[in-house]
Amino acid sequence: MELTTKPDFEKAMERIEAWFGHDLLDRPPVRFALHNAEYSHGPGAAGRWKNLKERWFDSEYQVDAFAASLKNRVFHAETFPVFWPNLGPNVYAAFHGAELEYGEVTSWIQHCIHDWEDAAKLRFDTQNGYYRKIEEMTALALQKCGAEFMVGYTDLHGSLDCVADWRDPQRLCMDLLDCPEKVHEAVRLADAGFLPLFEHYDRILKDSGQLSVTWMGIPSKGRMHIPSCDFTALISTDDFCAFYLPSLKAEIRHMDRNVFHLDGKGMLRHLDTILSLPEIHAIQWVQGVGTDLPIMQWLDVIRKIQAAGKGVVIDLQLDELEPFMAAMRPQGLFLCLSADEAVQPDILKRLMKW
Repeated sequence: MELTTKPDFEKAMERIEAWFGHDLLDRPPVRFALHNAEYSHGPGAAGRWKNLKERWFDSEYQVDAFAASLKNRVFHAETFPVFWPNLGPNVYAAFHGAELEYGEVTSWIQHCIHDWEDAAKLRFDTQNGYYRKIEEMTALALQKCGAEFMVGYTDLHGSLDCVADWRDPQRLCMDLLDCPEKVHEAVRLADAGFLPLFEHYDRILKDSGQLSVTWMGIPSKGRMHIPSCDFTALISTDDFCAFYLPSLKAEIRHMDRNVFHLDGKGMLRHLDTILSLPEIHAIQWVQGVGTDLPIMQWLDVIRKIQAAGKGVVIDLQLDELEPFMAAMRPQGLFLCLSADEAVQPDILKRLMKW
Protein backbone atom coordinates (compact mmCIF):
# COMPACT_ATOMS: atom_id res chain seq x y z
CA MET A 1 0.00 0.00 0.00
CA GLU A 2 1.21 3.52 -0.83
CA LEU A 3 -0.12 6.66 0.83
CA THR A 4 0.83 10.19 -0.15
CA THR A 5 0.27 11.18 3.47
CA LYS A 6 2.55 8.43 4.80
CA PRO A 7 5.72 8.03 2.69
CA ASP A 8 7.37 5.78 5.31
CA PHE A 9 4.40 3.41 5.34
CA GLU A 10 6.35 0.20 4.71
CA LYS A 11 8.96 0.93 7.37
CA ALA A 12 6.20 1.64 9.88
CA MET A 13 4.54 -1.66 8.98
CA GLU A 14 7.84 -3.49 9.49
CA ARG A 15 8.00 -2.14 13.04
CA ILE A 16 4.43 -3.24 13.69
CA GLU A 17 5.03 -6.75 12.34
CA ALA A 18 8.15 -7.04 14.51
CA TRP A 19 6.11 -5.88 17.50
CA PHE A 20 3.39 -8.48 16.86
CA GLY A 21 6.19 -11.05 17.09
CA HIS A 22 7.39 -9.52 20.37
CA ASP A 23 10.52 -8.35 18.60
CA LEU A 24 12.17 -4.94 18.30
CA LEU A 25 13.22 -3.59 14.91
CA ASP A 26 14.98 -0.36 15.94
CA ARG A 27 12.63 1.26 18.44
CA PRO A 28 9.16 0.55 19.86
CA PRO A 29 6.24 1.50 17.60
CA VAL A 30 4.67 4.85 18.48
CA ARG A 31 1.24 6.23 17.73
CA PHE A 32 0.98 9.95 18.36
CA ALA A 33 -2.58 9.87 19.65
CA LEU A 34 -4.19 8.89 22.92
CA HIS A 35 -6.77 6.17 23.53
CA ASN A 36 -10.27 7.44 22.61
CA ALA A 37 -8.82 10.40 20.69
CA GLU A 38 -11.27 9.53 17.94
CA TYR A 39 -14.12 10.68 20.22
CA SER A 40 -12.68 14.13 20.87
CA HIS A 41 -13.97 15.90 17.74
CA GLY A 42 -16.27 18.90 17.98
CA PRO A 43 -19.93 19.18 16.98
CA GLY A 44 -19.33 20.31 13.39
CA ALA A 45 -21.31 22.96 11.53
CA ALA A 46 -24.00 24.28 13.86
CA GLY A 47 -27.53 24.19 12.53
CA ARG A 48 -26.77 21.83 9.67
CA TRP A 49 -28.75 18.98 11.22
CA LYS A 50 -32.04 18.75 13.08
CA ASN A 51 -30.55 16.49 15.74
CA LEU A 52 -27.35 14.68 16.67
CA LYS A 53 -28.37 11.43 15.01
CA GLU A 54 -28.63 13.23 11.67
CA ARG A 55 -25.07 14.46 12.09
CA TRP A 56 -23.79 10.98 12.91
CA PHE A 57 -25.70 9.56 9.93
CA ASP A 58 -24.41 12.18 7.47
CA SER A 59 -21.94 9.93 5.65
CA GLU A 60 -20.79 12.64 3.28
CA TYR A 61 -19.98 14.95 6.18
CA GLN A 62 -18.21 12.26 8.20
CA VAL A 63 -15.91 11.22 5.35
CA ASP A 64 -15.28 14.75 4.07
CA ALA A 65 -14.57 16.09 7.57
CA PHE A 66 -12.02 13.36 8.11
CA ALA A 67 -10.37 14.02 4.75
CA ALA A 68 -10.20 17.75 5.53
CA SER A 69 -8.55 17.00 8.90
CA LEU A 70 -5.57 15.46 7.09
CA LYS A 71 -4.51 18.69 5.40
CA ASN A 72 -1.05 19.90 6.47
CA ARG A 73 -0.67 16.99 8.88
CA VAL A 74 2.47 14.89 9.16
CA PHE A 75 1.96 11.28 10.27
CA HIS A 76 5.13 10.46 12.17
CA ALA A 77 6.12 6.99 13.34
CA GLU A 78 3.32 4.40 13.43
CA THR A 79 0.54 6.97 13.22
CA PHE A 80 -1.67 6.28 10.21
CA PRO A 81 -4.49 8.24 8.58
CA VAL A 82 -7.38 5.82 9.13
CA PHE A 83 -11.07 6.49 8.56
CA TRP A 84 -13.27 3.87 10.16
CA PRO A 85 -17.09 4.06 9.88
CA ASN A 86 -18.35 4.87 13.33
CA LEU A 87 -21.83 4.98 14.85
CA GLY A 88 -20.59 4.24 18.37
CA PRO A 89 -19.30 1.23 20.31
CA ASN A 90 -22.67 -0.54 20.60
CA VAL A 91 -23.45 -0.69 16.90
CA TYR A 92 -23.17 -4.49 16.65
CA ALA A 93 -25.94 -4.82 19.25
CA ALA A 94 -27.95 -2.29 17.23
CA PHE A 95 -27.60 -4.44 14.10
CA HIS A 96 -29.93 -6.88 15.87
CA GLY A 97 -32.75 -4.40 16.53
CA ALA A 98 -31.65 -2.36 19.54
CA GLU A 99 -31.70 1.43 19.25
CA LEU A 100 -28.92 3.94 19.88
CA GLU A 101 -29.04 7.39 21.46
CA TYR A 102 -26.51 9.97 20.30
CA GLY A 103 -24.41 12.51 22.16
CA GLU A 104 -21.79 14.90 20.83
CA VAL A 105 -18.92 12.43 20.77
CA THR A 106 -20.37 8.97 21.40
CA SER A 107 -23.62 7.00 21.46
CA TRP A 108 -25.40 4.75 23.98
CA ILE A 109 -27.55 1.69 23.65
CA GLN A 110 -31.20 1.54 24.73
CA HIS A 111 -31.44 -1.74 26.63
CA CYS A 112 -34.14 -3.81 24.97
CA ILE A 113 -34.33 -7.09 26.92
CA HIS A 114 -36.52 -6.00 29.82
CA ASP A 115 -37.82 -9.53 30.21
CA TRP A 116 -36.06 -12.52 28.67
CA GLU A 117 -39.02 -13.12 26.34
CA ASP A 118 -37.94 -9.89 24.61
CA ALA A 119 -34.83 -11.68 23.31
CA ALA A 120 -37.02 -13.46 20.75
CA LYS A 121 -37.44 -10.14 18.92
CA LEU A 122 -33.71 -9.77 18.29
CA ARG A 123 -32.12 -10.92 15.06
CA PHE A 124 -29.20 -9.86 12.92
CA ASP A 125 -30.67 -7.91 10.00
CA THR A 126 -28.81 -6.64 6.93
CA GLN A 127 -31.77 -4.34 6.21
CA ASN A 128 -31.35 -2.71 9.61
CA GLY A 129 -30.82 1.07 9.36
CA TYR A 130 -27.60 1.02 11.37
CA TYR A 131 -26.18 -1.80 9.28
CA ARG A 132 -27.05 -0.04 6.01
CA LYS A 133 -25.53 3.21 7.23
CA ILE A 134 -22.20 1.51 8.05
CA GLU A 135 -22.29 -0.08 4.58
CA GLU A 136 -22.93 3.32 2.99
CA MET A 137 -20.20 5.04 5.01
CA THR A 138 -17.69 2.31 4.18
CA ALA A 139 -18.46 2.45 0.46
CA LEU A 140 -18.22 6.25 0.40
CA ALA A 141 -14.90 6.24 2.25
CA LEU A 142 -13.48 3.67 -0.16
CA GLN A 143 -14.66 5.82 -3.07
CA LYS A 144 -13.00 8.96 -1.68
CA CYS A 145 -9.85 7.71 0.09
CA GLY A 146 -7.60 7.55 -2.98
CA ALA A 147 -3.99 7.42 -1.80
CA GLU A 148 -4.62 9.84 1.07
CA PHE A 149 -6.02 7.63 3.83
CA MET A 150 -6.83 4.08 4.83
CA VAL A 151 -10.33 2.76 5.43
CA GLY A 152 -11.04 0.42 8.31
CA TYR A 153 -14.01 -1.49 9.69
CA THR A 154 -16.38 -0.35 12.41
CA ASP A 155 -16.04 -1.00 16.14
CA LEU A 156 -17.39 -4.49 16.86
CA HIS A 157 -18.34 -5.82 20.31
CA GLY A 158 -19.99 -9.22 20.27
CA SER A 159 -20.52 -12.04 22.75
CA LEU A 160 -21.21 -11.15 26.39
CA ASP A 161 -20.65 -7.40 25.87
CA CYS A 162 -23.37 -7.44 23.22
CA VAL A 163 -25.70 -9.28 25.61
CA ALA A 164 -24.96 -6.67 28.30
CA ASP A 165 -25.91 -3.99 25.75
CA TRP A 166 -29.25 -5.67 25.16
CA ARG A 167 -30.01 -6.58 28.76
CA ASP A 168 -28.23 -3.98 31.01
CA PRO A 169 -25.01 -4.88 32.86
CA GLN A 170 -26.49 -4.79 36.35
CA ARG A 171 -29.37 -7.08 35.43
CA LEU A 172 -27.03 -9.38 33.53
CA CYS A 173 -24.88 -9.83 36.63
CA MET A 174 -27.91 -11.24 38.44
CA ASP A 175 -28.90 -13.32 35.41
CA LEU A 176 -25.61 -15.21 35.58
CA LEU A 177 -26.87 -16.58 38.90
CA ASP A 178 -30.64 -16.68 38.34
CA CYS A 179 -30.98 -17.90 34.75
CA PRO A 180 -27.60 -18.83 33.27
CA GLU A 181 -29.23 -20.81 30.46
CA LYS A 182 -30.91 -17.61 29.19
CA VAL A 183 -27.54 -15.86 29.15
CA HIS A 184 -25.89 -18.70 27.23
CA GLU A 185 -28.74 -18.60 24.71
CA ALA A 186 -28.30 -14.85 24.22
CA VAL A 187 -24.52 -15.25 23.85
CA ARG A 188 -25.14 -17.83 21.10
CA LEU A 189 -27.33 -15.30 19.31
CA ALA A 190 -24.64 -12.61 19.63
CA ASP A 191 -21.95 -15.03 18.42
CA ALA A 192 -23.91 -16.26 15.41
CA GLY A 193 -23.43 -13.19 13.26
CA PHE A 194 -20.07 -11.98 14.54
CA LEU A 195 -17.49 -13.86 12.49
CA PRO A 196 -19.53 -13.78 9.26
CA LEU A 197 -19.85 -10.01 9.68
CA PHE A 198 -16.13 -9.62 10.31
CA GLU A 199 -15.45 -11.64 7.16
CA HIS A 200 -17.87 -9.43 5.22
CA TYR A 201 -16.01 -6.27 6.21
CA ASP A 202 -12.61 -7.87 5.71
CA ARG A 203 -13.55 -8.97 2.19
CA ILE A 204 -14.86 -5.51 1.24
CA LEU A 205 -11.69 -3.82 2.47
CA LYS A 206 -9.24 -6.34 1.03
CA ASP A 207 -11.01 -6.30 -2.35
CA SER A 208 -10.39 -2.54 -2.39
CA GLY A 209 -6.69 -2.88 -1.59
CA GLN A 210 -7.02 -1.98 2.09
CA LEU A 211 -5.40 -3.62 5.10
CA SER A 212 -7.21 -4.79 8.23
CA VAL A 213 -7.52 -1.90 10.68
CA THR A 214 -10.09 -0.32 12.98
CA TRP A 215 -10.28 2.23 15.80
CA MET A 216 -6.95 1.34 17.45
CA GLY A 217 -5.12 2.43 14.29
CA ILE A 218 -2.80 -0.60 14.15
CA PRO A 219 -2.99 -2.14 10.65
CA SER A 220 -2.27 -5.71 9.63
CA LYS A 221 -2.02 -7.44 6.28
CA GLY A 222 -3.94 -10.34 7.79
CA ARG A 223 -7.10 -10.21 9.91
CA MET A 224 -6.62 -7.68 12.70
CA HIS A 225 -9.03 -8.01 15.65
CA ILE A 226 -9.47 -6.24 18.99
CA PRO A 227 -11.25 -8.72 21.25
CA SER A 228 -12.75 -7.21 24.38
CA CYS A 229 -15.43 -7.69 26.99
CA ASP A 230 -15.61 -4.75 29.38
CA PHE A 231 -18.62 -6.31 31.12
CA THR A 232 -16.36 -9.00 32.60
CA ALA A 233 -14.78 -6.41 34.89
CA LEU A 234 -17.95 -6.94 36.96
CA ILE A 235 -17.74 -10.73 37.27
CA SER A 236 -15.50 -13.49 38.64
CA THR A 237 -12.94 -15.34 36.58
CA ASP A 238 -15.03 -18.52 36.93
CA ASP A 239 -17.89 -16.71 35.22
CA PHE A 240 -15.47 -15.19 32.69
CA CYS A 241 -14.47 -18.72 31.72
CA ALA A 242 -18.02 -20.06 31.72
CA PHE A 243 -19.82 -17.28 29.84
CA TYR A 244 -17.17 -15.51 27.75
CA LEU A 245 -14.05 -17.60 27.18
CA PRO A 246 -15.58 -19.95 24.56
CA SER A 247 -16.62 -16.95 22.45
CA LEU A 248 -13.21 -15.34 22.87
CA LYS A 249 -11.42 -18.50 21.76
CA ALA A 250 -13.61 -18.78 18.66
CA GLU A 251 -12.95 -15.15 17.71
CA ILE A 252 -9.18 -15.17 18.15
CA ARG A 253 -8.66 -18.51 16.39
CA HIS A 254 -10.30 -16.99 13.33
CA MET A 255 -7.90 -14.02 13.23
CA ASP A 256 -4.26 -13.48 12.32
CA ARG A 257 -3.55 -10.68 14.81
CA ASN A 258 -5.32 -10.14 18.15
CA VAL A 259 -4.84 -7.24 20.57
CA PHE A 260 -7.01 -7.72 23.65
CA HIS A 261 -8.53 -4.49 24.98
CA LEU A 262 -8.02 -4.71 28.76
CA ASP A 263 -9.99 -1.77 30.11
CA GLY A 264 -9.24 -0.92 33.71
CA LYS A 265 -8.08 -2.58 36.91
CA GLY A 266 -11.33 -4.54 37.23
CA MET A 267 -10.12 -6.67 34.32
CA LEU A 268 -6.84 -7.61 35.97
CA ARG A 269 -8.37 -10.63 37.72
CA HIS A 270 -8.72 -12.21 34.26
CA LEU A 271 -5.23 -11.33 33.01
CA ASP A 272 -3.69 -14.76 33.64
CA THR A 273 -6.48 -16.43 31.67
CA ILE A 274 -6.07 -14.03 28.76
CA LEU A 275 -2.28 -14.34 28.75
CA SER A 276 -2.59 -18.13 28.57
CA LEU A 277 -4.13 -17.89 25.09
CA PRO A 278 -1.45 -18.26 22.39
CA GLU A 279 -3.59 -16.50 19.79
CA ILE A 280 -3.52 -13.26 21.82
CA HIS A 281 -0.52 -11.36 20.46
CA ALA A 282 -0.80 -8.22 22.57
CA ILE A 283 -2.74 -6.48 25.32
CA GLN A 284 -3.95 -2.89 25.22
CA TRP A 285 -3.68 -1.79 28.84
CA VAL A 286 -6.09 1.06 29.61
CA GLN A 287 -5.31 2.13 33.16
CA GLY A 288 -8.19 4.56 33.54
CA VAL A 289 -8.22 8.11 34.90
CA GLY A 290 -8.14 9.89 38.25
CA THR A 291 -6.30 7.83 40.84
CA ASP A 292 -5.50 5.22 38.16
CA LEU A 293 -3.00 7.69 36.72
CA PRO A 294 -0.02 7.90 36.35
CA ILE A 295 1.26 4.92 34.36
CA MET A 296 4.18 4.32 36.74
CA GLN A 297 1.94 2.55 39.27
CA TRP A 298 1.18 -0.14 36.67
CA LEU A 299 4.73 -1.12 35.73
CA ASP A 300 4.38 -4.57 37.30
CA VAL A 301 1.30 -5.24 35.16
CA ILE A 302 3.16 -4.20 32.02
CA ARG A 303 6.20 -6.30 32.95
CA LYS A 304 3.96 -9.31 33.55
CA ILE A 305 2.52 -8.97 30.05
CA GLN A 306 6.00 -8.59 28.58
CA ALA A 307 7.20 -11.68 30.48
CA ALA A 308 4.36 -13.68 28.92
CA GLY A 309 5.75 -12.85 25.48
CA LYS A 310 2.89 -10.52 24.56
CA GLY A 311 3.05 -6.99 23.22
CA VAL A 312 1.59 -4.13 25.26
CA VAL A 313 -0.19 -1.02 23.96
CA ILE A 314 -0.03 1.74 26.56
CA ASP A 315 -0.92 5.42 26.85
CA LEU A 316 1.76 7.73 28.19
CA GLN A 317 1.66 11.36 29.17
CA LEU A 318 4.59 13.21 27.65
CA ASP A 319 6.11 14.00 31.07
CA GLU A 320 6.02 10.28 31.91
CA LEU A 321 8.21 9.24 28.98
CA GLU A 322 11.66 9.67 30.55
CA PRO A 323 10.95 7.93 33.88
CA PHE A 324 9.08 5.19 32.02
CA MET A 325 12.03 4.58 29.68
CA ALA A 326 14.39 4.49 32.64
CA ALA A 327 12.30 1.84 34.41
CA MET A 328 11.29 -0.43 31.51
CA ARG A 329 12.82 -2.39 28.68
CA PRO A 330 11.43 -1.54 25.22
CA GLN A 331 10.70 -5.05 23.88
CA GLY A 332 7.03 -5.58 23.16
CA LEU A 333 5.90 -2.02 23.90
CA PHE A 334 3.68 0.07 21.63
CA LEU A 335 3.44 3.64 22.91
CA CYS A 336 0.51 6.00 22.41
CA LEU A 337 1.58 9.59 23.07
CA SER A 338 -0.16 12.92 22.66
CA ALA A 339 2.47 15.40 21.44
CA ASP A 340 2.62 18.33 19.05
CA GLU A 341 3.94 17.45 15.61
CA ALA A 342 6.86 19.85 16.10
CA VAL A 343 8.31 17.78 18.96
CA GLN A 344 7.51 14.33 17.60
CA PRO A 345 10.81 13.91 15.66
CA ASP A 346 12.78 14.65 18.83
CA ILE A 347 10.76 12.07 20.76
CA LEU A 348 11.58 9.46 18.12
CA LYS A 349 15.31 10.28 18.40
CA ARG A 350 15.11 9.70 22.15
CA LEU A 351 13.34 6.40 21.63
CA MET A 352 16.02 5.23 19.16
CA LYS A 353 18.52 5.41 22.05
CA TRP A 354 16.37 3.35 24.43
